Amino acid sequence: MGPIMSTGEMSTGHTVLGCQTTDKTVVTLFIILVLLCLVAVVGNGFIIIALGMKWLLRRTLSAHNKLLISLAASRFCLQCVVIGKNIYVFLNPTSFPYNPVIQLLNLMWDFLTAATIWLCSLLGFFYCVKIATLTHPVFVWLKYRLPGWVPWMLLSAVGMSSLTSILCFIGNYMIYQNHARSGHQAWNVTGNSLRHSLEKFYFFSIKIIMWTIPTVVFSIFMSLLLVSLVRHMKKTFLALSELRDVWAQAHFKALLPLLSFIVLFISCFLTLVLSSASNTPYQEFRYWMWQVVIHLCTVIHPIVILFSNPVLRVVIKRGCC
Repeated sequence: MGPIMSTGEMSTGHTVLGCQTTDKTVVTLFIILVLLCLVAVVGNGFIIIALGMKWLLRRTLSAHNKLLISLAASRFCLQCVVIGKNIYVFLNPTSFPYNPVIQLLNLMWDFLTAATIWLCSLLGFFYCVKIATLTHPVFVWLKYRLPGWVPWMLLSAVGMSSLTSILCFIGNYMIYQNHARSGHQAWNVTGNSLRHSLEKFYFFSIKIIMWTIPTVVFSIFMSLLLVSLVRHMKKTFLALSELRDVWAQAHFKALLPLLSFIVLFISCFLTLVLSSASNTPYQEFRYWMWQVVIHLCTVIHPIVILFSNPVLRVVIKRGCC
């Protein structure tokens, strides 16, 4: 889910004019990063194809799978953008970090990253409403209303993601225009002052706000879901002994993907925030390690989805046969 460079990170020493030496460890981590992105592309692409074929053949798809295929499509496109950005920056280490090419890549990255976070949050909200055994009238009402809200939920995710990318693009464009007016002198005092101010206050603030809101929503509803499942599990142990093992296994199968979803989502969010706040140059080992950790999370979650979703499990079994 993370970039090689976020919008606010790329001018904080990621490129040094005249310096094109690259550490071998950085090259190794770069290769690992690209391989992780390719694995994520394959995993998400498989989810898109499997659910897309079902959608075409049956002319219908459940609300949950609509959110799932939207999330997979967002991640698929994001990983492609990340690969493109990584290769461009790696091959052009002395390029100005706000040139038109990187601005375009940043625009797509900001949109797709925000869309991925919002879709994960909406998927967590959907899980909570549909799976939780809460008897509050609001939850009962939501269970019947929620499937019809999925198109509007997707539109809201697109709208909030577009707002994030546009706000970040405005800051990128301001820096580039100042750079162009200064005669393309990348390290003049005025340009540095504007760039550092926007990175420290503007870019970081936008991302923290736009990433934190869906993360808080996700955390609240996932907590409610876990509390509901734990309470339900306690009740099952008071049931008849012959049904206890079956129910315990069912709850364990439901809890395992949910827990992995929560851990991976929170891990990605924290690493993205720390990466955006960091001033580590991209040539350094520590920066690339952050990126590998971020993309390791994005590789694991599609695999968990493939083996926990009933529809995708059937496709995998047929493929193996």
